[in-house]
Amino acid sequence: AGEPLAGLLAAVRSRLFEYPRGEGFEYEVYPPGLREPYRSRRSRCGEDLYGAIGVPREDRPARLRQFAQNFALFGAPVGLFFFIDRQMGPPQWSDLGMYMQTVMLLAREHGLDTCAQEAWSAWYRTVGDYLRAPPQLMLFAGMALGYRDPDAPINRFRTERTALDEFAVLHGF
Repeated sequence: AGEPLAGLLAAVRSRLFEYPRGEGFEYEVYPPGLREPYRSRRSRCGEDLYGAIGVPREDRPARLRQFAQNFALFGAPVGLFFFIDRQMGPPQWSDLGMYMQTVMLLAREHGLDTCAQEAWSAWYRTVGDYLRAPPQLMLFAGMALGYRDPDAPINRFRTERTALDEFAVLHGF
């Protein structure tokens, strides 16, 4: 928060024009060759989100400007960054995801809002260097923490939900 956060955001902002998608990734955010139905759901979610804020798919500069808001934490005053030891595997990655969700739920309990941002993993070098993270740790994600604007169209957006029977089988109910 405060001056340390402002310094990190400035360091990233100074390089966004040259590298609008960041420094690269240390891990695959999405699996290569993503199959259906996940590929269509991911595309639809993105198109619907950008549509809700008036950014058409064909307006690449506007999409990049909106994407860049990740690296301003969408205006939140606090940024949280989650690292994981490089020796850890998928079970521990799921533990970290559950931990992040717990932080998000506790924030809501205290009247705060959050936005988990895996997009920060694209700036793993800059964030790691700035925060002096030990080399054995890998940046997994960031998270904005603050108060959302309930009137902002992006904060009213809700993704389409798949019917429960399309992805779950319930036995004994």
